[in-house]
Amino acid sequence: MSAALPNSVYARDVEYILHPVTNARRHEETGPIVIDRGEGIYVFDDQGKQYIEAMAGLWSVAVGFGEKRIADAAYAQLQKLPYYHTFSHKTNEPSVDLAETLVKMTPASVNRVFFTNSGSEANDTVVKLIWYYNNARGRPEKKKFLSRQNAYHGITMVSGSLTGLPVNHRDFDLPIIPVRHLTCPHYWRFGQPGETESQFTERLAQELEDTIAAEGADTIAAFIGEPLMGAGGVLPPPEGYWARVQEICRKHDILIVADEVINGFGRLGTTFACEYYGIEPDVLVTSKQIASSYAPLAAVLISDAIYQGIADNTAKIGTLGHGFTTTGHPVSCAIANENLAIIRERNLVENAARSGAVLQEELKRFRDHPLVGDVRGVGLIAAVELVADKATKARFDPVGRAGGTLFVKGHEHGVIIRAIGDQIAFCPPLIITESEVREMVDRFGKALDDTYATLKADGVIA
Repeated sequence: MSAALPNSVYARDVEYILHPVTNARRHEETGPIVIDRGEGIYVFDDQGKQYIEAMAGLWSVAVGFGEKRIADAAYAQLQKLPYYHTFSHKTNEPSVDLAETLVKMTPASVNRVFFTNSGSEANDTVVKLIWYYNNARGRPEKKKFLSRQNAYHGITMVSGSLTGLPVNHRDFDLPIIPVRHLTCPHYWRFGQPGETESQFTERLAQELEDTIAAEGADTIAAFIGEPLMGAGGVLPPPEGYWARVQEICRKHDILIVADEVINGFGRLGTTFACEYYGIEPDVLVTSKQIASSYAPLAAVLISDAIYQGIADNTAKIGTLGHGFTTTGHPVSCAIANENLAIIRERNLVENAARSGAVLQEELKRFRDHPLVGDVRGVGLIAAVELVADKATKARFDPVGRAGGTLFVKGHEHGVIIRAIGDQIAFCPPLIITESEVREMVDRFGKALDDTYATLKADGVIA
């Protein structure tokens, strides 16, 4: 049932985000670093050095580090009910409250909640529930998933199969489920010479139509996608892309799964990216900022139609054979409830739009830098892509040579960024102020200039 990577071109095109060559060098020059404490947008190592955490940990600490309200909420719940399961018709108050909150704030098309511990487990659950649903509908052949090259949907066996990064498949014998990876919707890198953005969108729409025709619509269960692709390089979709994807999938009875693990809870300056891009999902996946990663938690939200199909089949066969020991964990849910209250009370979604506009504008000043090929992003998520040749967009050889150096220089200047090959990602906490954004970008600029000088001295660039 597994599907091989489409061809060697796919591996070449995607390879630039993987940076295996630079990992050992980075570790040798930067660490290991022991992060000792955090405060707001800053973290401090065990030597007392301060860093702006420009990645919010791993795309996730919305309310910043050291938030006492969350610590207090966790302690209070630990004293009251530190753990209980949600099997055998049991639940707990924090998980009920959180489910109700999520249903109110997510798109109207999804209104039932299932909790897991991580985004990877959540996307595994999505595949299982959709397969279960289609079996219940008498459509056992409708099992394939459509994903995209450069997509990131998790790291477990099933979610890792949905992920579209070769390094997450190689030597793990993945994919293990029937999944087809379509062209990465990144116009700047994958648009053809002379092709407009709208033409690129139409080409990808036609590829979707052609894939459905080749595979058979009656074999395809769902299209899964991050509204804005995160770990693949911070890749906003081209204009009109999501409208066309939804139009085609609806025509062929293919479910839409929106993976908002990175996008959700304000990252783009809207509560969810589905709102920003006009997506009406059948399934929505959340994690990371749901609890600011103060505790492991994720949630799968499904439509009432999917829920009812699952519920009817469960009544028929007697049980739903899926769940985790810590599904709806009361402490994690209490933390998430407090975290979401802080996001709401402090208007952090609006702050993400406001400070995000400053971030996008400040990063634009690097477009003329000799190392920079592209600057892109939405709200408080952005990327600067480094190239060996600005005119041709040629990548560095080896890929990650420039990004790895900049990663090191960033630490020297007190800013923690993420080098995805030679793409430098930014995703600071939602609490960041406009002045703090400018300070973060100034530190990055110094690191970028140092990187240029180092590469020049090493003969990597002329």
